[in-house]
Amino acid sequence: MDFIIFIAAMSALIFGAEFIIRESERIALRFNISHFVIGATLVAFGTSLPEMAASMMAASVNKSEMAVANVVGSVIFNITMVLGIVFFISKKMTPNRDLFSLDSAWVIVPLVFFFIMVQDGEISRVDGALYLLLMVSYIIFLFSNSREDLEGDIDEDLVKNNFMWTKTIVLLAIGFVLTIGGASFVVESGTNIARTFGVSEWIIGIFLIALGTSLPELVVSLVAIKKGNAEMSIGNIIGSNVANFSMVLGAASLVNPLTVDLIATKFDMFIMVAASITLVFILANKLYNKAGAIFLLIILALFIQNAIV
Repeated sequence: MDFIIFIAAMSALIFGAEFIIRESERIALRFNISHFVIGATLVAFGTSLPEMAASMMAASVNKSEMAVANVVGSVIFNITMVLGIVFFISKKMTPNRDLFSLDSAWVIVPLVFFFIMVQDGEISRVDGALYLLLMVSYIIFLFSNSREDLEGDIDEDLVKNNFMWTKTIVLLAIGFVLTIGGASFVVESGTNIARTFGVSEWIIGIFLIALGTSLPELVVSLVAIKKGNAEMSIGNIIGSNVANFSMVLGAASLVNPLTVDLIATKFDMFIMVAASITLVFILANKLYNKAGAIFLLIILALFIQNAIV
């Protein structure tokens, strides 16, 4: 039964992603907003909802480590696994946006803030409020740099159809419900399958929760690449990671201050930093290809190896 649920949930993820990408394209066309900005805001925030729900729930029952680990693991998987796979399977990615000069700071700044905030071993409610302000700053920055000519970037059938808010909102809602709900059932059924094969609870928690909450980003990014929207795919990951730090940790720490043990989690923290720096290197050198993918997948392999061993 778990195998059937797993397949059905994955199908829901894929169909939900199709709805999200298509309706996001409609919004981009209607308001002349770049695919990157749509990916970094609307799509990124929507696909970050699983992380937000999981971390807020964990914080409400005083499980700070789980709340923070969810974010750290999701950031690692988003960069190494999602972008690694996207870069590996993409034949050619030529974003119009200068991602390094405009967006690389947003890969690093939330990370720097994180390590400053946790030096006292806690992300307090004040820290959380400051993180939410960072999210507001990111949104303002994106939309102040969002105007660009989208001619040739949108499906022709979308251009012919009139934009209707009601239809778009309904289909986006359906897309997010299918994507996020599908991710939830994938995690639950995958956990049961893993237990059947004797995988330890610790491995299940670390990988299936973090991996499961990253599935929406993965599926949406793959669908975006299939439709030729490279900028939406990359924007989804950068935006999701900003949201993971600022929106997810910010909201969770407002529910309850979060304690962080940097010594006990030093390897995972190091991997998160290494993945972020590697992403900046890829943006700087425009390595949106198999070379960039290999860099990221090596980091992912080291992360998995350490956890298993």
